[in-house]
Amino acid sequence: MQAECLSPEEKQELLALAREAIELAVTGHELPALDLTRLSPQLVEYGVCFVTLTMDGGALRGCIGGLEAIQPLAQDVCEHAAAAALEDYRFARVRPDEVPLLRIEISRLSRPAPVEYFDPLALPGLLRPFIDGVVLRDGPRRATFLPQVWEKISDPRSFLSYLCEKMGGPPDLWQHKILTVEVYQVEEFHE
Repeated sequence: MQAECLSPEEKQELLALAREAIELAVTGHELPALDLTRLSPQLVEYGVCFVTLTMDGGALRGCIGGLEAIQPLAQDVCEHAAAAALEDYRFARVRPDEVPLLRIEISRLSRPAPVEYFDPLALPGLLRPFIDGVVLRDGPRRATFLPQVWEKISDPRSFLSYLCEKMGGPPDLWQHKILTVEVYQVEEFHE
């Protein structure tokens, strides 16, 4: 996990930045450059996140994120919040009238760690349900599930099968081939 957890104030700041980014994006405005000098060192440090949008009733409305820390965490949150509202291919773009109904969840990712294994059938036993997010790679294809997905798919074998399908492969690919596997944890918070 990260060296230090975010404070309640830092979490609120990121949620406010995410909401502002969504409001600007859905009304066709560019995201302004962040004034990094007014943010805490934790928010300026390079970090990576996923932003998940749900409607009041809990229905998923968008989820976009990254796996590599390539910019300040606050900037990453803003960009992924706007992308979750406009670019998740599974959903129509969020409309301005939907913004007040959205609930924002931010998952700050730790650095992924490789999982070493030599027997594909041993892979499910190496995963920690409800703790590990998982990245599967097979050549140029890649997919991930956040740890929160365990709440819907709690069986490790099924978890891996759905993740293979998300990656564009057959569901049993993980049973027949050594894939590149990484795990990470998240610090999750929401409005």
